[in-house]
Amino acid sequence: MSDAAPSTVAQEAVTRAAGAGGGGSNHPAELPARARDPEPDALPAGPEAPLAPGPAEPIGDRGVSAATAAAAAERSRKRKRLLLFALVPVVLVVGAYAYVTGGQVMSTDNAYVQSAMLAVSTDVSGIVRNIAVHENQKVAAGDVLFQLDDQPFRLALAGAEAQIGIVTNDLTALKASYHDMQEQIRQAEVDIAFYQREYQRQQTLANSNFASQAALDAARHNLDSARQKKASLTQQLAGIVANLNGAPDAPVERHPRYRAAVATRDEAARQLAHTTVKASFDGVVTNVPSLQIGQYLPASTPAFSLVASGHVWVQASPKETELTYVRPGQPVSVSVDTYPGVVWHGAVESISPASAASFSLLPAQNTSGNWVKVVQRIPMRVRLDTPAGKPPLRVGMSVVVDVDTGHARGVPEPVARLFGLEPPRHE
Repeated sequence: MSDAAPSTVAQEAVTRAAGAGGGGSNHPAELPARARDPEPDALPAGPEAPLAPGPAEPIGDRGVSAATAAAAAERSRKRKRLLLFALVPVVLVVGAYAYVTGGQVMSTDNAYVQSAMLAVSTDVSGIVRNIAVHENQKVAAGDVLFQLDDQPFRLALAGAEAQIGIVTNDLTALKASYHDMQEQIRQAEVDIAFYQREYQRQQTLANSNFASQAALDAARHNLDSARQKKASLTQQLAGIVANLNGAPDAPVERHPRYRAAVATRDEAARQLAHTTVKASFDGVVTNVPSLQIGQYLPASTPAFSLVASGHVWVQASPKETELTYVRPGQPVSVSVDTYPGVVWHGAVESISPASAASFSLLPAQNTSGNWVKVVQRIPMRVRLDTPAGKPPLRVGMSVVVDVDTGHARGVPEPVARLFGLEPPRHE
């Protein structure tokens, strides 16, 4: 017999005992001696020999423990299945309730901080003489930003003021000429009356042969000359009246030439004033280095930018499907990516009457056969409350807008119709 024979005999004995079940004796003394206590000489020798087994567990107890563990595992699986089957309807009910009562808050992250921005410029051309601000400097309304060389505009103003004096003198001279011309016409009428009587006397004398024909002709000539002089003076007087705008007795200040001269003077003064550019509102100037002293700045050319600091708002672009219950005046909570945990409050100020794509230079053409429906974005403006102590909001910051519509999602319309419920209203 080989070295493994004693071990084989012991294993066969254990197998026979296990097959006998619990009916046999469970005392280890009933096993063969070689199975209970193998001889040391029967164990395989060498480094590969297995460790000697410890005290053997009773065969009957081992079977009972295995059966008990199997029964406990089966009961645990049944409890888990029952618990799972019970949780499924609970989860469905909770989920349906959350869906029906949810949807009160419309949220979108397609929103950015906006503020009034002004490209600072002036409507006169000139050379930059002074720059009174630096990059990212805070300014108040009325602060000087930069100045142009005002010498040409001062000269233009002086010339315009001198022109007012010239026009005033011309109109005063015309009024004097008008009155003088009236006197000459009255004198011409007196001369005509005199020469008329003289002509009649000479004619009477000529008819009685007491006056010569030459004297009669001279009298006729003098009468005709007086009449022509009066006609000439009358025409000159009409010209003066026209130059006085048909109202020779009106004040000089009401004459169009005078008003035109005053307007020219005022325009020269305005242009002079616009050589000094001031801030239109409180804000921060930016891109100032683009303007340099000595640079020629054409009229209406932007010099740099002024960003308002006192009034900001949020321009959001939610999807059209998200605006079902959004209305102006609804409360809004705004969180900014730059300041985690800080929340601003406000309200929906207005909603655009058209989608953002409607204002593009090349609107989408949906008449082709390859048309694909795309959900549109509707611009929405949100008014923000900016109390003291809040971090500064800068133009272009990304924000998340949450609008409390006060309206739950409700039962879906197909389900409502299926169960005879009233579908949700879109007021």
